[in-house]
Amino acid sequence: MRLLLSSLVTLILATAPLAGAARADDCANAQDQATMDECAGKDFEAADKKLNDAYRQIMDRLKGDAASKKLLVDAQRDWIAFRDAECAFQGGPPETAGSVRPMVVANCQAGLTNLRLKDLQGYLHCEEGDLDCPVPAAQ
Repeated sequence: MRLLLSSLVTLILATAPLAGAARADDCANAQDQATMDECAGKDFEAADKKLNDAYRQIMDRLKGDAASKKLLVDAQRDWIAFRDAECAFQGGPPETAGSVRPMVVANCQAGLTNLRLKDLQGYLHCEEGDLDCPVPAAQ
């Protein structure tokens, strides 16, 4: 009996990570809240990674311009504070929002992050002489 119980526990522990991986790979067909939360979180992580990459590229282009770098840092910090506050508002109070709150917040964060990414990518692809572009062209 002990051997059977031990084998069963081992089997459950060994397959639990696989179930999570299968859940995450099937985001288009997510059926349960945990999977939807996980998928929304992964969407946000992917968007945030792209945003950070664009941000680093801009910082590289602003190497010799300390004043512009400071303005970008301040703008990005303020934007992150806005994004997080807006998404917390959209998600509703944690004590009353229920189990969908993590998904709502992550979806909001991914959406706003993708919008910000478009802004930063626009700065990276400005036309020569564009006075509205605070980032110098790549050299």
